[in-house]
Amino acid sequence: MKFDEFSQLALKIKNLPLPGEASHYKMSPELRIQWLKAHKIEDFQPKRAGVMALFYPDDGNETRLLLILRKVYEGIHSNQIGFPGGKVEQGDKDLLHTALRETHEEVGVPPHAVEVIRELSEVYIPPSNFLVRPYMGMYPDPRPFVKEESEVERIVEVFLKDFLDDSNHIEEILSTSYAKNINVPAYKLNGYTVWGATAMMLSEIKELLLEAF
Repeated sequence: MKFDEFSQLALKIKNLPLPGEASHYKMSPELRIQWLKAHKIEDFQPKRAGVMALFYPDDGNETRLLLILRKVYEGIHSNQIGFPGGKVEQGDKDLLHTALRETHEEVGVPPHAVEVIRELSEVYIPPSNFLVRPYMGMYPDPRPFVKEESEVERIVEVFLKDFLDDSNHIEEILSTSYAKNINVPAYKLNGYTVWGATAMMLSEIKELLLEAF
């Protein structure tokens, strides 16, 4: 999809109702769904984070979506595919500020260069006790991405057409915080298995895009 066409879709997406939890469930293991129904997230006093789903034109004006592969480290999200973003820090005005600041730090995108399309539905991540607010944004005149070497292993540039291709919606046997070796819905993008909270956020984005067509 050419970026001009995507920009027109983005105008429609601004005013659409969010699919929310229903879209998240499509990319959730059944055990996670049951766990969430049995617990109140506020009881865990979750930490807050903001992430940015950034769409931009490549050299051929084809629309791409930016993902990152995180470094291997001692932590829950080691070596996972996700969006640029991170936890709230002192001085952040709000969660959008957090998402833009972290995107700048991790991949070098200046906050003023991002056209924010809209906020998306929050996703709770039980293993790390984070409640994450995603945002959709456009980077119309991208400069080369500059990864933060200590946190980002690789920048992953996904064609929008590949993300929308249903053949890249898969299931894999994975071990999660809920169980070992279970079928987990995922996306196969640029050779990476994208699952968990990032897949849930992507599911909502995909529904919005399809609704806007």
